Amino acid sequence: MHKSRIQFSLGLMLAILLFQGGIAQAQNNSDASLDALRSRLSQSLEAASQNQLQIISLTPSAMENIVEVEISTGEILYSDIKGEFLFAGDMFRAGPTGLVNLSSKTRQVRTQKKIAAIPVKEMIVFTPGEIKATITVFTDVDCTYCRALHRDMDKMMDLGIQVRYIAYPRGGEEAGSYQKMISVWCSDDRHKTLTQAKNGQNLPERDCDNPVLAHYELGNELGISGTPALVLPDGQIVPGYVDPPRLAVMLSIAD
Repeated sequence: MHKSRIQFSLGLMLAILLFQGGIAQAQNNSDASLDALRSRLSQSLEAASQNQLQIISLTPSAMENIVEVEISTGEILYSDIKGEFLFAGDMFRAGPTGLVNLSSKTRQVRTQKKIAAIPVKEMIVFTPGEIKATITVFTDVDCTYCRALHRDMDKMMDLGIQVRYIAYPRGGEEAGSYQKMISVWCSDDRHKTLTQAKNGQNLPERDCDNPVLAHYELGNELGISGTPALVLPDGQIVPGYVDPPRLAVMLSIAD
């Protein structure tokens, strides 16, 4: 499924009233209540989206009787515990020192877990002599700014930044770079072949059991919409090109 799915009618879901009737008056976040909520929301979301949207997870929020709902587009929505209303937007905790974006923290933790679950052998990793920080980059070999970031590799190595590449052919299987990225990941020397592809060199077509499509789908789940997309150690996603000195500051490793 392509990026158009992320644009799927979230406006409709801002105030969507799900099926009438309902779940017994459960006013707590017990497992039984969450199971009932999942059943009701799943039926409604799948009906509203022609089976394009599924629930990935349900997590009690910091607000009583409000549940975080992660759906297959990567969005985090919120529902009341009875499943009557579903709404989008960030949740903030108000305090004497200001506002804390709880939704942003949830997204970062979720991103950390999903990135940590990717086997390193599926990545193309450039490692400096001394690792001071690690970033994970969703990349496309035909992307102009991905190429600019890759040209900075020596500088990042000098700064101690380990770079772990994950495939993200924009457009998925229909992308012009899709087969190129499979050829890179199926190469005997991924580092060399990735650099060649990013330099615009033609590659011999290769095929093997590869993670390219799975990486792309993971990017969609995390809300990636373009490349490069840099995932920092704390789970923050930074879209677009960042020059090495600024990246070092963001990673708190600048001299």
